[in-house]
Amino acid sequence: MGMRVMVMVIILMMCSSMGLAYEESPVSNGGAIQGHVRIVGEPPRPMAFNLVTIPDAVYCGRISTGTGWRIVEDFIIGPQGSLKDAVVMVKGIEKGKPFSLPKVKVEAIDCDFLPFVNVLRDQDEITVINMDPVEHDIQGYETARERGARVLFNRPLPMNPFHHVVGMFVKNVHTHLPGEPMVEQIHLRKGRNVFVMQCGFHPYMFSWGLVVENPYYSISKEDGAYEIQDIPAGEYEVGVWHPGTKTYLGKKVLVEVGKTSTLDFQYEAP
Repeated sequence: MGMRVMVMVIILMMCSSMGLAYEESPVSNGGAIQGHVRIVGEPPRPMAFNLVTIPDAVYCGRISTGTGWRIVEDFIIGPQGSLKDAVVMVKGIEKGKPFSLPKVKVEAIDCDFLPFVNVLRDQDEITVINMDPVEHDIQGYETARERGARVLFNRPLPMNPFHHVVGMFVKNVHTHLPGEPMVEQIHLRKGRNVFVMQCGFHPYMFSWGLVVENPYYSISKEDGAYEIQDIPAGEYEVGVWHPGTKTYLGKKVLVEVGKTSTLDFQYEAP
């Protein structure tokens, strides 16, 4: 009897997990959501790093205040408080358009990680390439408010050996040459969907990643605008995440066939 109950529990768990899996299916007469993400209040103070205490102060110091400090802006704020790099996502869609996301490629260039925000699926690979004539040390962490961070990887990111050749003939040359790429598969534990990369040598280098459950997302542009298309008709929860904030924003929306709904979001400056 006990064994039979255990088997039933396992079957139910399998069915439940299968039910949560996203299914690709043609979407006819879908709707769309568009809008803007803004931030109000006093602009957050950026982080400042003293380059004197950090390796490669000469090369990395080319992007600085001119007085020995490197400024890191977590919030790119435009006119009327428009907020760049906020990820807007529609939750609860289990069936819809193809779930094929662009391969994530991050460049270490001018002692910075670009892009600052990335979106991918769990188990996807991320490729990091060093374009600088200095070494970098890549540290990846999954994050969570309740249980803290967990190390995903920690690997050196070598520069292109040709930089040494160039440096023999021209001093302080500013060149960008791709080094050997680092490729890592991202797998986050259950209940976690955010990870961050930081350089162990240059702590002002950050790049964030968000794992999404379906292809219905958009990253806000410099004017704060976003748009998500081909959404199956229905009522959904729409969430917004930005790496510089501690809270998710959320609103309900009704998506109607062939129509575009407008949904704006507004953060309070932390």
